[in-house]
Amino acid sequence: MKNTDQGNADQPSPTVSCSVNSRQADSGSKFRLPSSRYRIVFDTHKTYRGKTMVMWVRQGSGAGRKAGIVVSKRTFSLAVDRNRAKRLMREAFRLFRKNLKPDVEVILVARSGMANRKREVVSRDLAFLAGKAGIVDVLAP
Repeated sequence: MKNTDQGNADQPSPTVSCSVNSRQADSGSKFRLPSSRYRIVFDTHKTYRGKTMVMWVRQGSGAGRKAGIVVSKRTFSLAVDRNRAKRLMREAFRLFRKNLKPDVEVILVARSGMANRKREVVSRDLAFLAGKAGIVDVLAP
């Protein structure tokens, strides 16, 4: 009798394919505030209101220039409008992130004034709110 401990030698072993989706690899997670941190930022009660958004700010150790984005269904009833508002705020934050102090976490809440606005308007409002909050790093490049 033959020893059959090695299984079927005629059949190739199954291969495991582990591909990474390109969107997952560059999803911007290094900029996004984890949902578990939202309550901590909201509990600081530091808010700054602009024309297109409200900014909640928390400074302190452990923060890392991250942003949370909130768009309510009450403000933007259509999903396409909510998604556009989120994209505008994420892009504005991505471009302005290098100018922030390193120990900052923010939550950006969309206001109805963001409807039909260009990214430049949202970026200017974000810069204005960051200056008002005192979270702009003067040594930033």
